[in-house]
Amino acid sequence: MADESFVRDLVRDGDTRMQKTIESTRHDLQAIRTGRANPSLVERVQVSYYGSDLPLPQVATVTAPEPRMLVITPWDRSALPAIERAIMKSDLGLNPNSDGIVVRLIIPALTEESRRNLIRNVHKRVEEGKVAIRNIRRDVIEDLRSLKKSGDIGEDEEKRTEADVQKLTDRHIHDLDAIQKKKEEELLEV
Repeated sequence: MADESFVRDLVRDGDTRMQKTIESTRHDLQAIRTGRANPSLVERVQVSYYGSDLPLPQVATVTAPEPRMLVITPWDRSALPAIERAIMKSDLGLNPNSDGIVVRLIIPALTEESRRNLIRNVHKRVEEGKVAIRNIRRDVIEDLRSLKKSGDIGEDEEKRTEADVQKLTDRHIHDLDAIQKKKEEELLEV
């Protein structure tokens, strides 16, 4: 018989993986622009700098001095053209304005159509997170079934643990729904 701590570790590992999925989804959603300037909007922009592709925050400071403007101040002024190119190549749809010292990004107000498209994108990314959580649930339950099949745990313990895993899954999917609702409210805010 497998000891009980092994089964608990299996469930705990599933819970940890589900938490990481939620954090990853939350991080993905931060990159979707709302009508407001947020420095996390440009976190994933990759800048070619001295032969390396680096995330923008590693070559510059990003601030939001106004609700609809980001100011990017490079640590090395020679990186300014590379930062501008990286922003133009990104899927943000923003045009950088440079004065030779800083890059300013004006965040345009969202139109009704662009809001709908962004909400569709939010739904897609949250659904991808839900699928990942369900896949983790499936993996844990398959591991439990193989333990039962090999005689390491009994049927009662398998069913009880499956119910616990389902409760975890439901809780994490509920968390994703809350994150989605909050992001939609941000997008619909005028």
